[in-house]
Formats: sequence, C-alpha cells, structure tokens
Amino acid sequence: MANVSLLQQDIEKKIEETKQKFKNEYVQESDKYDSRDVDRLQKDDALVEAYLTWRQYSVDDALKMIDDSFLWRKEFGLNDLTESSIPKWMFETGAVFLHGYDKEGNKLFWFKVKLHTKDAKTIMDKKKYVAFWLERYAKREPGMPLTVVFDMADSGISNIDMDFVKYIINCFKVYYPKFLSKMIIVDMPWIMNAAWKIVKTWLGPEAISKLKFASKNEIQTFIDPEYLPLHMGGTDPFKYSYPPLPDDDFQTPTCENGPIVSEDDNESKEGESENKELESSFSSEVAVKPKKVYFSEESLSSLKLDDNDKGDCRTKGARKPLTTFKGPLLNVSPAEELSFGTKESERKCLIILDNVSKNQVAFKVRTTAPEKYRVKPSNSSCEPGASVDIVVSLHGGYQASLQDRFLVMAAEMEQNAGAGSPELAQFWKDVPKTKIMDHRLRCHVLESTKPILSYPSGCDNPVEGGANGHPDLHTTLMRVMVCNARLEQKLDQCLWIQQVLIGLVLVVMMFSFLTLYHLPGAS
Repeated sequence: MANVSLLQQDIEKKIEETKQKFKNEYVQESDKYDSRDVDRLQKDDALVEAYLTWRQYSVDDALKMIDDSFLWRKEFGLNDLTESSIPKWMFETGAVFLHGYDKEGNKLFWFKVKLHTKDAKTIMDKKKYVAFWLERYAKREPGMPLTVVFDMADSGISNIDMDFVKYIINCFKVYYPKFLSKMIIVDMPWIMNAAWKIVKTWLGPEAISKLKFASKNEIQTFIDPEYLPLHMGGTDPFKYSYPPLPDDDFQTPTCENGPIVSEDDNESKEGESENKELESSFSSEVAVKPKKVYFSEESLSSLKLDDNDKGDCRTKGARKPLTTFKGPLLNVSPAEELSFGTKESERKCLIILDNVSKNQVAFKVRTTAPEKYRVKPSNSSCEPGASVDIVVSLHGGYQASLQDRFLVMAAEMEQNAGAGSPELAQFWKDVPKTKIMDHRLRCHVLESTKPILSYPSGCDNPVEGGANGHPDLHTTLMRVMVCNARLEQKLDQCLWIQQVLIGLVLVVMMFSFLTLYHLPGAS
C-alpha cells in the first residue's frame, strides 16, 4: 500500500510539473494555441496523465506531444468543428463511421477502404472528416479507447492513399493519447503487402503490437457476429445512411410490463401496426415491442407495490456506487461503469443522482439494450439539493455485456413545472439539445468465481464445513490428509495394475517369438 501511495504521489508531481512547464515554456504567444485547449489542460489531470502515460512518464516527451497535438487542434479548428462544417457528400459516402463494439466493449471505428480514392483537392476535407468523428467520440466517451477496422473488401491499389493512412496513424500516435485499442486490417489483398510494410515503420513498437491482420474467417476472434456486416460472415443488418449520423441506439429501458411510455406517446402511436419496428435514434422517446402491454410512469406508480418494492427495500441488494461524476446539474454515481455478474446478488446496481443546481431537474435513463434491463425510475425529476436512487436490474435469464451502455440525460425545469408523465414528455420534446446534460455509463462484467479444482469421488471439498460455513484450520488439514491418502491408495492400485499388464504383454511377446522361430520350449 505504501508503494502504491508513493507511486501515486510521483505521478501527481509529474502532472503538476507538466502543467507548469507547458505554461512557462510553451504558452508564450497568446494565439499559438486555442485558449480552450490550454484551459482544459490546466484543469484536467486525467488528460495530462494520458499524455504522460503514452510517453512512459517522460515530462519532456509528453510536452512535445501536447505541443504537436494543440497546434494540430488549432489548425483544424477542432473545438468549433461541427457537422455543418464538413462537406455533405463526405457523410453520404459512408467511407468512415462509428458503429458497434468489439468483444472488449471498445467502440468500432470503420474505414471502408474501397470508398476512398486519392485526391489532392479533397485531402484536407477528408482529414477534417476523420477529426470530426474522433472529437465527437472523445467528448462523448472520454478515456474510452477505439478499435479501428480497415475493411479492405473489394479494394485495390487505387484506394490506398499513404499520406491519408499516415495521418490516421498520427491521430492515434500523437493527437489522441491512449485512444487506440487495436487496429484490425480485414481481408487485405496480397498486392498491398508492400504498402503495409511501409505503414509499420510509422507505427513504432507499441503501436505495432496493436496492429492485427485478419481474414473474414478470423475477424470473429475480435468482434462478435452481431456487430459484423454480412460480407464478413456477421449478422449485423446495419446499413449506413445519412442523415442522421449513426450513433449508439439508446432506447427506453423496460419495467415489469414492458418499456415505460408516456401517455402522449401512447396516443400518438394509436392506429399504428403492432409489429412496427422501433426507431433507433438518440432522441427517440419510445421503445415499442410487439405483443406487450405498456404503462405510463404515472400508472405504474399507482399499481400496488410488492414487498420488495416498498420504501428502502427497492434498493435492497443493489450494488452501491463508489465513484462520482460531478456534472453541472447532477452528480452521477458511479462515475464510469455499472458492474454486473452471474450471481443473484450481482444482478442489480444502483445509480445515485444528486441535484447540485438551484432548480428542479428532469432526468431520464436510457440504454442500448432495453430488453435486458429494468430501470426504476427511468423518467422523473429531482428537487434542488435532493437525491434520487435509480435501481438497474437484469431481466430474467439475460446477462450483462461489455457492449451495453447507459445514458443519463438531465435538464433544468422551470419553477412550479409539472412532474407528471405528460408534462415530462412535453418537456423533453421542447427542451433544446444544448440545454441537456448527458453522461454515459458502460457495463463491467464481473468474473464468475468457480472452483479451479474438482475433487475425486470420495474426497470432500477441504474448504467446506466448519462453524457457520467457515472451515477451521484443523478440519481443513485433516480433510486434505484424508484426500491425499485416498489419492495415494488409488495411485498404488493404478501402478500395480500397470505392472501386471506390462508383465502379461512381455509373456505374450516372448511366446509369440518362440512360436515364430520354432525354438525349443515352444510347444
């Protein structure tokens, strides 16, 4: 513990040293960098530590990286880069986009190489296009790495632009520290081997270890079929189209009787087909499933609660958060992830929201896997200074996945605003997106604790028993000794049988030899 404390102190010293040196030695001209980047560096210790980690805690190397990164950010105007500042045709091609997750829960950043052609006139726009996607993800999922997938299907030499590839590599090598999980090259034509040998020289030893080459038969080592396109042997029906931009499919989570839907939404859906597929978008308000009964939050609250849902019992068994994200409207605990396991005691988590504003705050919780989770409450409001406990639990036989995400949305309400389902539904329709605070949580899957060894028949598990289910040392040792004695007895039996069999084999071989050569003694 003392060593860990000393290491943490050393890291904190290096963070402060990096901040001071950058301020004193690099920020000399007032317009050299975007002031917003400089301010963020001075306030965000995690950002400074990311640069230090990426440069093996060498302060001077980290400073050089920060300098290169900030100069690039100002040149490309990243803090002001919006969808409207990119040519529309670039979005329409679908050559670059974010969609799906790998097996480790990292977001997939797709490059459809066959849709790229080298063109000096458009190279700057293409570089800004890549920067737009990276910055968009960095703001939404701070600290979470990306897995880059180069889909080389149907591509050729005319699709390889070495300057563009080098730029993409620099984005992860210099501009976004600790941002790359791995880079997967899928179905690379043999004719491009020479080009990728050159690419390797740009990566450096650490990045080379993150470079993976895979055929369409091997890609499932890294990505499950549900997030792979059909031509890679996957089952993902996703087809890129614009607009809107593809994003995480956050939808309304479920309660006991299906997704929680407001009365206004029920009225607007009357007359529609019962089997109509739900619309997956960031702003969709309803998750519709066929052949289910839907209840509003208000009607649900009027139902008779069972004993497990009364008072504090509702949160009984939920895993308590240990970390907190401090937001402008709400503090959200936990800060980053909800942990679920396979045991019954690990199937329920708690999200705690603390209203730190001076006004009433409306909030709602959404998820990328609404069929798996029950969230109570998922759409309500919180008074100034008040706290709300939200219970997130797994339904039925479902298991949590690293790919699952939760989105907590919050916005300030006017004084004396109604907090019923109809009022909240109208509020979320009218509130500007710029006024909405959102915070994302990912899922962490706890490892199951299964016994490593199995004991032979007749041997008891030496760690079972004892008072109150806890073994005492004497009992444990006695059981181990008995188990060893039985194992030795069985081993001796096996050795005796083995010796007898070897003797019989030798006798048979000798008899066969004498018979074959008609030697005396063979009768």
